[in-house]
Formats: sequence, C-alpha cells, structure tokens
Amino acid sequence: MDADVTDADVIIVGAGPTGLMLAGELRLGGADVIVTERLERPTGQSRGLGFTARALESFDQRGLVPRFGGLETSPMGHFGGVQFDYTVLEDAHFGARGIPQSRTEAVLEEWALELGADIRRGWEFLDLAQDEDGVTATVDTPDGERRLRARYLVGTDGGHSLVRRIAGFSFPGTDATRGMYLADVVGCSIPPRFLGERVPAGMVMAAPLAEGVDRIIVCEHGAPPADRSRTPDFAEVAAAWQRLTGEDISGGGADWVSSFTDATRQASEYRRGRVLLAGDAAHIHLPAGGQGLSTGVQDAVNLGWKLAAVVGGWAPEGLLDTYHGERHPVGARLLSNTLAQGTVFLGGEESEPLRTLFAELIGLDPVKRYLAGVVSHLDVRYDMGDYATADGGHPLLGRRLPPRVLTTAAGPVGTAELLHSAQGVVLDLADDPEVREAAAGWKDRVTTVTGVPRDPEVFAGATAVLVRPDGYVAWAGTDPSALAPALHHWFGTPA
Repeated sequence: MDADVTDADVIIVGAGPTGLMLAGELRLGGADVIVTERLERPTGQSRGLGFTARALESFDQRGLVPRFGGLETSPMGHFGGVQFDYTVLEDAHFGARGIPQSRTEAVLEEWALELGADIRRGWEFLDLAQDEDGVTATVDTPDGERRLRARYLVGTDGGHSLVRRIAGFSFPGTDATRGMYLADVVGCSIPPRFLGERVPAGMVMAAPLAEGVDRIIVCEHGAPPADRSRTPDFAEVAAAWQRLTGEDISGGGADWVSSFTDATRQASEYRRGRVLLAGDAAHIHLPAGGQGLSTGVQDAVNLGWKLAAVVGGWAPEGLLDTYHGERHPVGARLLSNTLAQGTVFLGGEESEPLRTLFAELIGLDPVKRYLAGVVSHLDVRYDMGDYATADGGHPLLGRRLPPRVLTTAAGPVGTAELLHSAQGVVLDLADDPEVREAAAGWKDRVTTVTGVPRDPEVFAGATAVLVRPDGYVAWAGTDPSALAPALHHWFGTPA
C-alpha cells in the first residue's frame, strides 16, 4: 500500500448529485474537498427525470439554473397517482421535469470543478478509521491502494452505502415487499401513460424521453423483489409488460434496464463523530415525485455551509449537530409520504377503499395545499431555537425565503441572486442604519443588502430579515437589537 497521506478538509465518497452538490457548497465556504468515485466515468443512465420545486430554488440560489439550458415546470402533479394542481399553494409547482439525472450530475460536476473541488474518478472507497482529529480513508486507485486523510468524511455513496456500514450507522426500516422494473426502451412505439396506469395485475407507466426512446416502469402484483445483485435483462421486462398490458415490446431493445423496490429505511443518526451521511446513504424509499434526488440535494445545501464553517473555524458551538436535527425529520417525512403513495397507487384490490376515500379528500383545497407542500418540499420549516421564538416568532421564521425582487440603489435584485456566494444575508428593508450596524461585525460571512421589496406583504411586517446560506429565514422582525442574538446563534463570534 502507498503510505502517502493526502490532506483535505473533507472527503466526500460518491459523485452523484448529492456528493457533487455538497462539493460545490463546501468550496463556496472555503473548504478543501476531495471527492472519490469508483466509476471512471459517468454511466449516462438516469433514474431521475427532474426535481422538486424546492430543489429548483436551491439550484437558483447558486446561479445554476441557466446551466440546465431551459427548464420546464408543470403546475399539475400528483400524490399517489391522483392528479391535482400544485399552484393551489403559493409559489408552488410540481417541479422541473424532463431533466435526466445524467444532465443534473454533469451540471453539478462542472460547477464543483470550477470552484476547485478535487474529483477523483476510478477511486473506490474501501475502509475508514476515525480519531479525535480526523478520518483516514483507504481507497483503491488505478495505481493501487492509497490513504486519504481529512478532518471529516461524508458518505454520499447511495442506498447500499459502504461508508454507512463501516462507520456503524444503524439503518432501521422495512424490507422490500414488491419489485419493479425500469427501462429505457428503443424501437417500440409505446402509448404514453404519464402518471402511471393501474391495471388488474399491477401498474405500468410510459413516457417518451427522446425520439424513439420511451421510459417505462412495470410493477406486477405478487412479483417478489428482484435480486439487486444482478441486472435484469430486457426479456424479463418485456415479458412482465406483456402480462400486464397485452402489448408485445419484445421486438425492441433497451438502452438500459434496472430494478428497484419499496424498501424504506433511514439512518438513526446522520452524524457519528467525524463521519456524516447525506442523500440515499441516509435514507432510501419508493421513488415518487422525484423526491429522492431533491432531498439529497437539500441535505447537501443544509450541511455544506455548516461543515465549511466548522473547518473554517468560525462555527458556533453545536452548529454541525443541527444538520441531523433539521434534516432527519425531513427524511422521516419523506419516507412516510412515499410509503403512503405506494399504498394508495400500487396496492391491489385491498387498497380500493383507500383510493376512493383519498380521491374525495384530494378534492379539498386544504388537502391539496398540504400535499403540494409535502411533495414540493416548499413547506419545510426548521426549528430556529429559543432566541427566535421568545416573542412568538415571525411567520417566515424557519421557512425558506420565497424568491422575490428588491429595489436597491444599484437596481433590482432577486433574493436568490443574493445567495449565489452561499453567505448569510441580512435584508435591510427599511433603510435602517441600526440594522446595518448590528450586522457589521459579521461582514466577513454575512452580506447586508438595503432594498425595498416589490411585494412587502410577503415579509409580513418585518423591516429586517436574516437569511442563512441555505435560504432559510433565521430571524425576521422590526427590532434591530434582536438581530445580534440570531447572528451569534448561526454565525458565531463577530470578527
């Protein structure tokens, strides 16, 4: 073994969307990052075909949206296969659609590399050991085994995470009860079934991806979970499709074939010492509504600035622990809503009364608003601590800052643009010198912007707002003297 040790602030294991997003976030925060990825090159395969409204906002907050080359969003979405209009919730839509995961990964990898992340493809993680000062990872490289040393290591290596197993994280939940096929079929003209169609023997979905290419999903009642150690062949998929639909697609072929299940598990903790988990390494579930990729991206955005603050030396005590405190409940809710959707949509005749009741409930606007918030992830609200709730709290407290425009001395500016650098932001909405004075001690990590909102009702009477780097409101109010405790809580001691 090569005994050389390469130093970094953080090692990320896995170059999927979560790992690449985290790499960019850490670099924006000034941390040195090494990303190890066992694949020598991206596969080009795409399980996901879009992301939620909140993930889209997260990309916009880092200036990444133009890199996707145009995004299509849809007001119409579904929950458990029951379609409804997500714009019943203000600012909501079902999310960006038609974006292959391979495209998302390419955008994030290009961005992370531009920021200076060190991405090492063909480097397979084998083992780790942590001590009081850091983590040593053993990796298999094209030139033999190497050891990498960093202050922290984050596992973003998917549902079968080796980091999770070696570091001793527990992963409770439920085993798979049903297996499903996924394939990108070529050479066939398959009638679209965009939201999926329940048939007597199961569920099928079909949607065109490109000229001559259709994405299909096949869920057959009673089919045991597939052996995940092997890749199914197209003949198996075609046979299942014919059993369920009567359509013969065996004369075609597939760009790629995969399988998945409804196994549902979540790590009991997202941090053990200097090892952390994010994305599918922390939670697995039935794919529903593009939530998996989106939740992983938001894990990364929540963790990145906090971990960068720790390695940068300015983090207040306990900041890193808020990653688990804030994201674990979000993950638990994700598992709950995907299990519910699976029961409603994929269940057999025994689920018919539930489907009938659910179809009635979803006709009610309060139910629509609730479910739209759950799936779009726009209703996430974090606990900001005692300092923020002493006066009852502000309606925006702990919620994401909606994208709005401020009129400043330099011209109009969007609130998403203010977060491109992943610093905190103080919005001085009343041109108050006391607000600017209160924030002055943190100017190395918090930007203060004076401007008038075009739609002030969104800010519910607040004349100043503190926004964290991940876009969530840490304080909002009218008393400048109450701003300093919030700055201390999230951004440490003033310089």
